[in-house]
Amino acid sequence: MNSAAAYTPLMPTSANTFSNAPFYEGNVSAGAMYPPVMAPQPNMFGNVPGYEGTVPGGGGFLPPPMPMQPVAPPQPAPENPEWSIPSLSENAAREALKEFVSSHCCYGDAPVTQGVITSMEPFNTFRYRLETFTESRSTDWAHKPHEGEPADFYAQPAPRPWEVQATPPKLFSDHTEKIRVPYTSSVKKTCPMCNGAAKSDPACTHCNGTGKDRCTKCNGSGKKQCETCKGKRQLLTYIELKVEWKNHVEDHLVEQSCGLKSDNLRSVKGKELFKSSQNLVYPLLGFPNPAVSQASERLIKEHQTNYGKTSRILQQRQTVELIPITQVNYKWKDKSYVYYVYGNERKVSADDYPETCCCVIL
Repeated sequence: MNSAAAYTPLMPTSANTFSNAPFYEGNVSAGAMYPPVMAPQPNMFGNVPGYEGTVPGGGGFLPPPMPMQPVAPPQPAPENPEWSIPSLSENAAREALKEFVSSHCCYGDAPVTQGVITSMEPFNTFRYRLETFTESRSTDWAHKPHEGEPADFYAQPAPRPWEVQATPPKLFSDHTEKIRVPYTSSVKKTCPMCNGAAKSDPACTHCNGTGKDRCTKCNGSGKKQCETCKGKRQLLTYIELKVEWKNHVEDHLVEQSCGLKSDNLRSVKGKELFKSSQNLVYPLLGFPNPAVSQASERLIKEHQTNYGKTSRILQQRQTVELIPITQVNYKWKDKSYVYYVYGNERKVSADDYPETCCCVIL
């Protein structure tokens, strides 16, 4: 521990509830010293070394320590797996349209039963997905009713924000945890909201502040219990560490020329061709489709640059899928129409379906 972080003796009074402790400098003036843990103070919040900038309302994200893992080596493209997807049969295409029509109460089924499929053309496309699982930490001053807990401020140096132990969830799943930072707790002798009275205005609305009419809500006092200290008269103030694990997901769909809207493809699955998970992944090199390699390089650079500034990257995962798309052309009543069957789920998009209302208006 350097000399600037050394302890100073306890002093009888101070302008702030908290003063400096190792790794928490900067929240009070240079002349502030440690107050007695139980001493009454005019201000609820002060500064704790190592948590500079922590103010009521949040102190912003804390930069993580430098990563310990080396940068991942270049990652070659996957060895050529089975790239093809079996062609969709006419029966399967007709069945998919039938199911689509049945899910719309006003659609007629005559084009399904009477229409003639004239041609089918595949427009399979690639989807690249990058997931970056991060951990970020931010601090805020917090308080709760004092229920007899020991105030541990200045008992020993508080751990740095990234030294506080927190158990991460399953990889690539979101989770938030709030932790009271050890050795930052102090007791505010009187609640600033009720001034230590344990009751607060406004007057009880049930008895209009008279305490009469057998009021059970305020026990005849005419005032409500203080919502801040819950009738305890004192507050335990401390630094609260918010630990947030988040999975950042970004997709890139290789452009396809069949006319199907890209938004339709975001909710379906395809054939998984490649998946890799590392602390830090590296762009795919030499992928058969250059657009996938370019998307991989761009997204990885963006994620590691953007999220590495305010978070710790715990794991990255990249996936390449081949999404089946079939354009089905058919005729009904001498007119031509088209629909698309896409994804492993065989969803259907039929913007020009010819019989969209079978309701009879009397």
